[in-house]
Amino acid sequence: MKNLDLKEIKERALKIRKQYHQLEIKHHGREWTVEKDALAFLTDAGLVGRYTMSQQGTWLKPNTDAELKHKLGECIWWLTVLADRMDIDINESVEDFLTKTEQLLEE
Repeated sequence: MKNLDLKEIKERALKIRKQYHQLEIKHHGREWTVEKDALAFLTDAGLVGRYTMSQQGTWLKPNTDAELKHKLGECIWWLTVLADRMDIDINESVEDFLTKTEQLLEE
C-alpha cells in the first residue's frame, strides 16, 4: 500500500465529491450544501466513536474493525472536501495546527 500525501488526497477527494454531486443532482435535483456536507461528516465522526467503543470492548457490537477503518478514511475525506468548499487550504490548515501545537507543547 502506498503512502498518500495531502495533495494527492485532496485531488482524489474532490474528484469523488464531484461524482457524488452528480448523484445528488440526479436523485434530489441539486447538490448538497456545505451545511449538509458538514452534517454528513458529523454523522460519520459519531460512527467513529461507536466503532472505537466496539474495538475497545465498551460497546457490545462485534466485528467493527472494517467499519472503523472505513469511517476514519471517510472522515479525512469529508474534512478535505469541507475545507475546499469553504476556501480553506487543508495543507496550510494542518501545517498551522501542527506548528502551533508543537510550539505550545515546547513551552
